[in-house]
Amino acid sequence: MSYLTGVRSGALRGRDKESDALRALVDRARAGAGGCLLLLGGPGAGKTALLDVAAAHAATGTPDEQGFLVLRAQGARAETHLPYAGLHALLRPIADRLDAADSASAAASAMLVEALRTGTGTGGLALPAALLRLLQTAGRPVLVCADDLQWLDAPSREAICFVARRAVAAPVAVLLTSAEPGTAPGDLPSLPLDPLDERASLQVLDDLIPEGVPGDLRAALVRAARGNPLALAELAGSLTDAHRKGSAPPPETPPRGGRLWRAHADRLRGLPADTADLVLLVAADPGIDAVTLVRAAESRSGLAALEAAETAGVVVESPDGGFDLADPILRHVAYAEASLVRRRAAHRLLASLLDGEHQRLRRAWHRAAALDGPPDRLAEDLVRALAAAPKAAAFPEPFRALERAAELTGQGEAKAARLAAAARHAWQAGQPQRARSLLSRIDTLAAGAEVRGRAELVRGSLELRAGKTDSACDTLLAAAERLLHTDREQAVRALVRAGEASYLAGDNRRFLAIARRAETLRRPDDDHVTRLALEYLAGMAATFRGRHREATASLRRVATEVMVPPSAGSPSVLVWGGVANLLLGNGADALTLASRAVEVARAHGAVASMPQMLEILIQAQLWSGRYDAVAANAMDGLRLAQETGRATSGAQHLAWLAFTAAVAGDEETCALRAARAVELAAAHGVSVAEALGTLALAHLDVAANRHADAVNRLRTVARTGDPLVVRVMATPLLVESAVRTGDIGQAGDALVMLERWADSTRDPDRLALAARCHALLAPPAEAAERFTQALELHRQGACAFETARTRLLYGGVLRRSRRPSAAREHLHSALETFERYGARLWSEHARAELRAAGESVRPSGSRSEAGRLLTAQQFQIATLVAEGATNREVAARLFISPRTVEHHLRNIFARLGVRSRVELTRVLS
Repeated sequence: MSYLTGVRSGALRGRDKESDALRALVDRARAGAGGCLLLLGGPGAGKTALLDVAAAHAATGTPDEQGFLVLRAQGARAETHLPYAGLHALLRPIADRLDAADSASAAASAMLVEALRTGTGTGGLALPAALLRLLQTAGRPVLVCADDLQWLDAPSREAICFVARRAVAAPVAVLLTSAEPGTAPGDLPSLPLDPLDERASLQVLDDLIPEGVPGDLRAALVRAARGNPLALAELAGSLTDAHRKGSAPPPETPPRGGRLWRAHADRLRGLPADTADLVLLVAADPGIDAVTLVRAAESRSGLAALEAAETAGVVVESPDGGFDLADPILRHVAYAEASLVRRRAAHRLLASLLDGEHQRLRRAWHRAAALDGPPDRLAEDLVRALAAAPKAAAFPEPFRALERAAELTGQGEAKAARLAAAARHAWQAGQPQRARSLLSRIDTLAAGAEVRGRAELVRGSLELRAGKTDSACDTLLAAAERLLHTDREQAVRALVRAGEASYLAGDNRRFLAIARRAETLRRPDDDHVTRLALEYLAGMAATFRGRHREATASLRRVATEVMVPPSAGSPSVLVWGGVANLLLGNGADALTLASRAVEVARAHGAVASMPQMLEILIQAQLWSGRYDAVAANAMDGLRLAQETGRATSGAQHLAWLAFTAAVAGDEETCALRAARAVELAAAHGVSVAEALGTLALAHLDVAANRHADAVNRLRTVARTGDPLVVRVMATPLLVESAVRTGDIGQAGDALVMLERWADSTRDPDRLALAARCHALLAPPAEAAERFTQALELHRQGACAFETARTRLLYGGVLRRSRRPSAAREHLHSALETFERYGARLWSEHARAELRAAGESVRPSGSRSEAGRLLTAQQFQIATLVAEGATNREVAARLFISPRTVEHHLRNIFARLGVRSRVELTRVLS
């Protein structure tokens, strides 16, 4: 069973390690050498579900022997004061046997019967020893499960723990659970239950909601649950149609009155009044600094209340020295369960204590929450404090501060403006559903053109990332016109985003119309960022027209001026510089600016913009053939796109992942990712991602010698009016395949665009590709000279993979020209590079050419049977792990992130059916 009763799954999601430990304990008890284990985890962590796993395993017998006698008891807070209530529940299934016990256990049974009848015991060792004797003489192995140990009465808890310590020498397994570590003796072996990871959380959600929910809602539920299985179940059960349609923000806490809420509320009710007041202060200001908290404690009952909260495990110190509640859900419960009077008093106290200038925003937040003054003035103070706060301020989140300010503002323009600003911040924080909900509240308010324009800019941006590109373009153009006379910078930014929408849609004609409109807006007094935006649109438009030399002037200005303040602090402006450098052929500078954009976005907490920032970084890395880095960043980009509801970006990241799979020769993965990218792109009108997915399949076709298929695919790419980056990547593949199929005319036509652009940029890598294409089209007598020219240009460039591709083609030409010795030099170099990249199909090409050139080479199929089940990159990782390398060492060797190694290892274990590194080593050997 899954965490939610009635929902079946193959296993308890994310608890393989814990389930294995429990089964192993039961198996040892079956063999006569039992033991005990204490599971530690907060409410809803899955402790009871794990006991169910153990009980089911224990109850399973064999033809030769019975299953275990399973005895279970669950602590109940209402019975904590009743001596032996826990033992009464535990022994109830065998109560009828106690009176009929044989002589060997009669005395033990009599003592237990008396204790259970009267609620009193003899004290000392006698009763716990009697319980142990009873279990040892049960006639078959016994599993004792005591759930919620913290609520068991003390005599029962002591007796069960006595048995637990001595079970190792008997066919008895004892499993205990507790939400509070201090309730069990510290000498018992324990197993803390960590929160579920993201993958397991998503699997639980899929079990709970088989029909699925939108990606951004799915990610929001996982974020709200914080790895708590019961929270996931209750959040899923609380969804309404409004949540599913995106018209209401996703739930942030499990429903009030649910099991998890009640469990936390019960825990809080047991705290002394002074401690509860201190806990409320922490709940009202999560991450509160130590100085403020100590001052608050001293103003009440001294530090004893703070110590009690820490001892109870309710308040914990964070790594940065602040204090928070142990569980974010506990924080919500602590705040919501307090009365309005207590909450207002807490906010007033905090506002009085936060007297530093750097605490201005938190002070304004608490005054607004306490309604400590006229609402309009409180709202104004909150907005001003937010404007003055550092961008990295963690509390309160900007969209919440602005939403609160809007709630305190009367009807009219100011309220609408604050809601629009809150929506923008919610979108930037990766919460699109909340942004849409905030925007919907503006519709009923009276607002002027500027506020409407700002709201439309956010709405169009949301549509650009999660809706249809054509609809986004319409909305953004309307926003630009509304803002033109009141906020020129935002109007021009709306035009840039409208241009991006038309670019993603592959609608070059509309992009050129947008660029023409932007050109009419130029003014001598334009600020720095507005001037850069207009130059960026002009340079892009000239590129789309094929006027590369004309584009160079505008693009160069963008590329060189983006690092001038204030644009150096804007991730989106840095992206313009990265794109400009790509179009100028400056791959290294593009990589620098794209990396800087990612860093700035992270520092600003702009989660929602990260997928887009990573797109540009990936393109820059692809330019230099850093495919492992591309794969790692595309995986991160895809995850972030799914979490923040950015489907258009998700489609592009899927396409990049398909491309890296094609390079690795992983046909199955490439086909799956490309198909999903094309499907997603078609649904959202992202022609660029569709072209990239098709390009990935074409690369795979070329690598697999399916040149006719490659030509057909690449013709499709050429017909879609795709941007320069895609066409530059496609042209060398198209020329190679067209030459192989005899379509020399099409190959020559395709080369014209690449050569014209490469010539304008003087980028050695792109010039080398053009020279390689000319070599393939040249007569045999001229081909060698062209290949030599291409290799010389490659030496000046940075892309080792394309250099190897050129050497492979040149080696083949040399071999066919009866120059095997010269051919082998290039083929060996190519093979070495392909193997370093894990490019299986290209390595096989190089080996085949070497064999044809008279050289004996190791066959590509020299893996073990198990190894052949893995992709090229998986095999590389598995081999290094089997040799003893850690995840971090593997990552360093292969130039990928440790997280990517971990992801691959999960897939490797699943494919090979192993559960540990030891098993992996044995299988691969």
